Amino acid sequence: MSEERSLRDVRLDKLARLRELGQDPYKVEKFERTDTAQGLLDGFEEGRAVSFAGRVVSYRLMGKAGFAHLSDGDDKIQGYFRKDDIGETAWEVYNLLDIGDHVGVRGHLFTTKTGEKSIHVRKVTPLSKALHALPLGKEKDGHIFYGLSDVDQRYRHRHLDLIANPQSRKTLLDRARIVSAVRRYFDGEGYLEVETPLLQLEAGGAAARPFLTHYNAYEVDVKLRISLELYLKRIICGDVPRVYEIGRVFRNEGVSNRHNPEFTLLEFYEAYVNLEDMMRRVEDCFRFVAQEVFGTTQIEVGPDPIKVEEPGVKPDVIDFGRPWHRIHLLEAIEALSGVRASELQDLETARAAMARVGLPVEKENNLGGIIEKLLEVFVEPTLIEPTFVVGYPIETSPLAKKDPNNPKMTRRFEGYVRGREVCNAFSEINDPIDQRERFEQQIGERAKGDDEAHPMDEEFIYALESGMPPTGGCGIGIDRMAMLLTGTEHIREILLFPFMRPDRKHEEE
Repeated sequence: MSEERSLRDVRLDKLARLRELGQDPYKVEKFERTDTAQGLLDGFEEGRAVSFAGRVVSYRLMGKAGFAHLSDGDDKIQGYFRKDDIGETAWEVYNLLDIGDHVGVRGHLFTTKTGEKSIHVRKVTPLSKALHALPLGKEKDGHIFYGLSDVDQRYRHRHLDLIANPQSRKTLLDRARIVSAVRRYFDGEGYLEVETPLLQLEAGGAAARPFLTHYNAYEVDVKLRISLELYLKRIICGDVPRVYEIGRVFRNEGVSNRHNPEFTLLEFYEAYVNLEDMMRRVEDCFRFVAQEVFGTTQIEVGPDPIKVEEPGVKPDVIDFGRPWHRIHLLEAIEALSGVRASELQDLETARAAMARVGLPVEKENNLGGIIEKLLEVFVEPTLIEPTFVVGYPIETSPLAKKDPNNPKMTRRFEGYVRGREVCNAFSEINDPIDQRERFEQQIGERAKGDDEAHPMDEEFIYALESGMPPTGGCGIGIDRMAMLLTGTEHIREILLFPFMRPDRKHEEE
């Protein structure tokens, strides 16, 4: 700690000297830039006057001249400083610079003897002083060495990660561009973006435990939302035919490389359409976003991250320009596990079949849960190419229409890519009597100890009783979508500020 304080003190002394010179960086409110670093390099014109500002990422002092690379985050350009050109005061300012400082320069473009495109500096304006050493690595042949690699520090101090790690920066910025592209897609298709409450009396629309809090103004306990669904469908009941929302939802559950209790969800609903229309909408959305953000529908995803005994061909590229595969849930289970659809008609035969294929049955007392466990173990790992799995059990789908050909199943699909769920869609229930019965069944499950069972929502039932047209609805996890399109294996890599346990290191010291 003493060395860190000593470095900080040295830099504070430099800041004090800058102020004595009348060059206080924190008094500067604005600095006009003629272009970005990339723009200067791409449109390089020898002798052109330029004004540029960025962070000092390299620094070399050589007698009465020196160099410094200035980065604007996306690229960098070299500045050449010479005492005879900039004068005594500016030369001292240059000598007071440290790696990490922001500085503005004015001068003209020129090429050094080594052929590097640079700015011949004529004027220097300090814009900030970095009081800590930044973990900038050494660059060679396009690779960064000795930079910021500690995962905990990267997530805990994301600003340093953005500065020091170009690939991490690209991934995080691509995620933001993905969200913007999603908005452009739905806006272009005539959907209306809306906002619904985060604090709710009944957190419905999914099977999950909510976070609890208290509303002081109304003296009532409330829950953070776990889904966007029920409020959006109430808007459909108000005769707004196409709506969507991109918003944070909160589920008080475990953390993994694919799960974060606070995540971003896209949900969209459209009147007078069915499940097949929702499939086409999902295909179109992924195709549009891939093309908009990455300039191609063929996304390089690297090796298959799902480990199975016989994974088959592991594609290096996923093509979102092609239609997704469509398979039926019970047919896929039979093909991949040997459990026949006829064995999944009642709980006892389903438990026996589950035991036969080597899965524990002690905690399984729900037919729908058994079916989805078979899906998870035998089917999901094989779904590498974009695939819709159609037809889910009624017990685990309390908001989806019944399948008219099999009342124990519903008109629901989930989309999978690389063995991971990326979306969930229904032909929505618009029969208020059926919906009330489903909620009552869920209350029964809750009484048996299932704390994730769906609650009764009388306000939503009342909206359905006022009339909702046939409607298709879908939810897409934006974090999962971003992981897929950026080739990222851990959800924290595409979250700018993932939740971290408090850092007790300083307290212990």
